[in-house]
Amino acid sequence: MKRFGTWAILLLVVALAGVGGWAWWNYDLRWRPKTITKDQAQIARILETSGWVSPGKTGPKLYMVSFRTCPDCVRYMAEEFPLLHAAGVDTRVIEIARRDYNGVPKSTPAERATVAELWLNRSWTLLERWEATPAEAWTAPGIAPADGDMARTAVVEAGRKMVDDLQPLLKKNGINFAYPTLIWWTKDGKMRGCACEKRETYRYVRQELGLEG
Repeated sequence: MKRFGTWAILLLVVALAGVGGWAWWNYDLRWRPKTITKDQAQIARILETSGWVSPGKTGPKLYMVSFRTCPDCVRYMAEEFPLLHAAGVDTRVIEIARRDYNGVPKSTPAERATVAELWLNRSWTLLERWEATPAEAWTAPGIAPADGDMARTAVVEAGRKMVDDLQPLLKKNGINFAYPTLIWWTKDGKMRGCACEKRETYRYVRQELGLEG
């Protein structure tokens, strides 16, 4: 009987440890960003030479790969960008016009035109105007079409290729590319990243960029 009691206690301890470990993973570890240790220079070069636009802040750089109708991207920009900008973080947004998939359009002519314009002329004001207008109502006023223009179509395709190139490099670092994917550097020089689709990831990004909480 005494031996049975000992085993019961041991099993209870193991079960509690298992539950505690799962809770730690579920509420903390799974949401933490990853340190990018492989192909750092190549990833940095891809980001820096892309058509990012930013508000020109002088603090830490945060790259964000996005597309206009991505709901998680829209939420991140609405909820986190004001905090990041107040702290001087330079949010470098890389907008993509996705390829069609199995014959289904994943972007519109207005979207492709705007992406090409952003990549070519780096206008944060244009990005703000675009984000402030419902996607279905945006007509890309005053912007040259990308469709039918070889140079601008090539720019749109360059954005798609950028995603193609990033995906395997990030996967080697434990990051499964999604929208938005965020990449930044910590104060001690570590390159960090995450596919930050969920709000649970936000606090880690803020903390590593020098914000509280």
